[in-house]
Amino acid sequence: MKKILSAAPRAAAPKRPRGRPRSFDRDQALEKAMEVFWSKGFEGASLSDLTDAMGINPPSLYAAFGDKEKLFMEAMERYQRRAGESCPYCDEPTARAAIEKLLLYMAHELTSAEHPRGCLMAMAAATSNSASTKLKDALAAKRMASRARLKQRIDRGIKEGDVPAGTDAAGLADFFSTIMSGMSLQAKDGISRKSLLATVKSAMAIFPQVEAKKSAKAVAEAA
Repeated sequence: MKKILSAAPRAAAPKRPRGRPRSFDRDQALEKAMEVFWSKGFEGASLSDLTDAMGINPPSLYAAFGDKEKLFMEAMERYQRRAGESCPYCDEPTARAAIEKLLLYMAHELTSAEHPRGCLMAMAAATSNSASTKLKDALAAKRMASRARLKQRIDRGIKEGDVPAGTDAAGLADFFSTIMSGMSLQAKDGISRKSLLATVKSAMAIFPQVEAKKSAKAVAEAA
């Protein structure tokens, strides 16, 4: 009798990944979305505005980013990260120099022709009435964190002696936060860089100065 040879088992075919592979650069798409939000704000940026700029369709947007609010939060994180890397103002040797560096950076950045005018964070604050409570709370927390960093740098200046003892650090931080918000809105309205630089000069004029100590000779002569 002829032996019946059993066929060798076939190797299992590799599993095909579910869904279609992503056909776009996620990082580049996020950059484009950031510019749309920067220009139009959260409410002003329609889904079609975003998908047209990103070069994708709505299903791809939802698959990659979740929804409009999540996309906005990612874009905002990207914006803040870039700004922080471009202007590490807290590294300056004095509190006054640190805050002046930040304001000067803003005057140039807010009026740059390389991207939308103004500040994405300011646009977010002004155009998020229809956003969820979660998003509004996240925006408020970011504003508070920015103000807290200013206060911490002023507190450090008081401790290190380059800001007068007894200075109201919280009040000074609030003042400069207000100046920055105003600069952002003015830049969006088309104010010139020259005008913003003048605002910086006026704001820094009120920064408290440490009085120079008189020499023993000067004190004796005054007596």
